[in-house]
Amino acid sequence: MTPRLKEGKIRHDWRRNYSYYLILLPVLLYYFIFLYIPMGGLLMAFERFNAAKGIFHSPWIWFGNFATFFKSYYFWRLIRNTVVLSLLGLFFGVVSPVGLALLLNEVKNRYFKKTIQTATYIPYFISLVVAASLIKIFVAPEGPIGALFNSLFGLDKNLLTYVDLFRPIMVVSDMWTMTGYIAVIYLAALSGIDHEQYEAARIDGAGHWKQLVHITIPGIAPTVIVLFIMRTGQLLNVGYEKIILLYSPGIYETADVISTFVYRKGLIELQYGYSAAVGLFNAVVGLLLIIGTNWLAKRYSETRLF
Repeated sequence: MTPRLKEGKIRHDWRRNYSYYLILLPVLLYYFIFLYIPMGGLLMAFERFNAAKGIFHSPWIWFGNFATFFKSYYFWRLIRNTVVLSLLGLFFGVVSPVGLALLLNEVKNRYFKKTIQTATYIPYFISLVVAASLIKIFVAPEGPIGALFNSLFGLDKNLLTYVDLFRPIMVVSDMWTMTGYIAVIYLAALSGIDHEQYEAARIDGAGHWKQLVHITIPGIAPTVIVLFIMRTGQLLNVGYEKIILLYSPGIYETADVISTFVYRKGLIELQYGYSAAVGLFNAVVGLLLIIGTNWLAKRYSETRLF
């Protein structure tokens, strides 16, 4: 295609679709201003940043901030906590909504099904701050969960002060807030399965369990894979906002993750260069994870994200 022909095609497309481009313009400006321009701040990761000198005049130390992080006492603790919490969240974040969707799909009473679906869906819309406050109330010594644990195991403090209980609390609270919301996606996928497949399976003598294994689960497998890949990209973020609202210095041993470490170093201790380096490391690992997961999905199945 010659440059003149290409230019004429672009002008014709603009005249035909200019209203759509104008609608798209605010979205592009939002991403450019709030997501792309701030990327310039990544330069701080390679500097001994000085707020008085600014980003472009602070002394360069290249990979010094990264080396300091890799050699620090906190490195392996942060990696361990982040990976453990991420894998627990990833496993239960897939199993619980799929299980709920499969159970709801078997319910024949339409009103009961809608009631359960609504009850499990509502917690997703609760503000994160409100949800964290409710969790603190529930696990307090006088709260319902805290009182139950106190009576069964003889505990006499807030459950969030126990190092070994923080991870179960995080996983269960994530399931409480997210399971119903994600299950809606799987219910939509289930509704798209051709019912003639079930009829043919019943004619061939397939029971309920074989229909589940050979029709239902393969039918929602592409949706599960796509959501799994997307969740993998956020693997190292671990819902750090809720962790910040729930944790305390006494349980850093199991609660402190990379994102909360970045928050403390950057916004509390004002070590901007160091926190930028740790945050960049986190982002690069997340990018590699999503690319690797997508490659595996592409290699071993017909479904992939890109």
